[in-house]
Amino acid sequence: MVQQNKGKIFLAEERGHHETDWFRSFNTFNFGKYQQEHKLPFGPLYVLNDDTLAGGKSISMTVEADSVIVLIPVVGTITYTDNTGHANYISAGECQLFTTPTGATFQIGNPYPDELVNFLQIWFYSSGSERDNAPQVTLFDIVNNTNQLVPVPVNHPHYKFGIGKYNGRKESVYKLSNPQNGLFVFVIQGAFEVQYRLLHPRDGLALWEAPEVEWEALSNEAILLVMEIPLLK
Repeated sequence: MVQQNKGKIFLAEERGHHETDWFRSFNTFNFGKYQQEHKLPFGPLYVLNDDTLAGGKSISMTVEADSVIVLIPVVGTITYTDNTGHANYISAGECQLFTTPTGATFQIGNPYPDELVNFLQIWFYSSGSERDNAPQVTLFDIVNNTNQLVPVPVNHPHYKFGIGKYNGRKESVYKLSNPQNGLFVFVIQGAFEVQYRLLHPRDGLALWEAPEVEWEALSNEAILLVMEIPLLK
């Protein structure tokens, strides 16, 4: 029997929104000029931006707190450079994690001349225990591993990531490694029912006091991102 645990839904249609002719950003949590009292961080998770960048364009980001940042392309390939000289290409099916201090800057670019790219920026407040490693790109394969949660190798001692691609009516269960942790679920594509809650594309769901979480895909080729997060300081 699925238990409906404590949770909070972050609807896609209620996200912050910033758009220019060549860049569009949707913000699950408070970010920049978008500030709402009910969009506070979920534990150390304080940024989840769903960004689309036009061909040949780039954006520059300045980090306002010591952070652990994960970049996950959804469509296409992005370029990454920072003020310390690191540079990478990151494609769909890959991710990059890096730690960065307050005041650091980095740039994300679209290497295609005429195609849009879509990517997720996920930022956590740093606990201070992370090692300052160079940004590294790691792989995950949801194309050949459908109907299961595929671990995303983010190489971090506190956070666990998984992405799953499911056919309609396929189910899965996630058991948290620590019952005091929280789980944040983000629907990339399709629709899911998670702990009796209906989620549509780009909806988010924060869950706590839930030792295990069940979900069911309600459409074909539905894609779900799952993040296990420590909530205690």
